[in-house]
Amino acid sequence: MQAPSSEGIERIEARFHGNAYAPHRHDTYALGVTLSGVQTFSYRGKSHFSTPGKVIVLHPDEVHDGGAGTDEGLRYRMLYLPPEKTTEAGYNALPFAQNPVIEDEEFRQCLIEALGNLEGEPDNLLLTDWQSRLADLLWKHSNGSARTIKRIDRIAVLRCRDYLLENSADTVGSEELERISGLDRFTLFRHFRLLFGTSPHRYLIMRRLQKCKDMMRAGAGLAETAFACGFADQAHFTRHFKNAFGMPPGRWLNLVSH
Repeated sequence: MQAPSSEGIERIEARFHGNAYAPHRHDTYALGVTLSGVQTFSYRGKSHFSTPGKVIVLHPDEVHDGGAGTDEGLRYRMLYLPPEKTTEAGYNALPFAQNPVIEDEEFRQCLIEALGNLEGEPDNLLLTDWQSRLADLLWKHSNGSARTIKRIDRIAVLRCRDYLLENSADTVGSEELERISGLDRFTLFRHFRLLFGTSPHRYLIMRRLQKCKDMMRAGAGLAETAFACGFADQAHFTRHFKNAFGMPPGRWLNLVSH
């Protein structure tokens, strides 16, 4: 399965048995998570393997192959990140993680989020959040270090927060938030996460969902609620609601109404 390409970022899911890939190379970072089975590959002159819960980091223009390490086969998801996306995020050079197989729950969760819905196309805010976090995580596992923030620009972040509250039902882009805050998008997203513990995209989604709850309690139907709160359709609304609250909106409404 392959998701639509979004600003040069490609995402796939693959399943296979045996040796699937002959030696080849990409011109992007290949960042993946093993979902089931054992993933084996040769990379930089050594043999490596990954199991569920681990992260794979392959660098641009590095030759590698790939296959399933056991008879049960293999399932994994991979994100292909153009190298210029890391420099756009505020770094002057490309990160190089020494270990191609990494145990890092934060990194894994970031990739799981980015690779979770391959059928939909992520919006501008979500792409910026992925790009910023993945660049920081790549540097975390390189000889360099991720960017550190000594002081949060609270005024700029609060202006951004207020704008998201006022426009929660609208499509909001990174360019708008740059204009409102006076910060570049990657600085803003890092500061926002430190102040509110989440990204601007996630904050916006949660504000929409809170408005949805209020409308449903007042008797609005699911389709009407989804449209009024800024979701593309009822299925889009239901997916986000279930991800946030662990159940579909109809079931939630039934629980709180009795």
